[in-house]
Amino acid sequence: MTRLNHPAGAIALAAAMWVGVAHAQAPVSATLGRNLAAQCATCHGTNGKSVAEVPSLAGQPAASMVQKMKDYRDGKLPASIMHQLAKGYTDEQVLLMADYFSKQNSQAK
Repeated sequence: MTRLNHPAGAIALAAAMWVGVAHAQAPVSATLGRNLAAQCATCHGTNGKSVAEVPSLAGQPAASMVQKMKDYRDGKLPASIMHQLAKGYTDEQVLLMADYFSKQNSQAK
């Protein structure tokens, strides 16, 4: 086995490995919002397009959804179950879900 005797070589190798790891993690975070949002489909419909009296989330402004989730979490909005559900997400997860839903077409296909 060859040993690296040059600090510059060791640094370059470490940097290359770090970039590879960071790049490998990117697709996970890119789909995390969608995966988290899938948990909302039971009530709010696939991709946030509700067919019942529950509000649709598709196409809603992200900032509005984030604020509503915070208000549910804090008990400021009336709800049957959203108070408990909102408490189960971190602020980052709420942002990812809100971003995902805001990019969905609100029109039924």
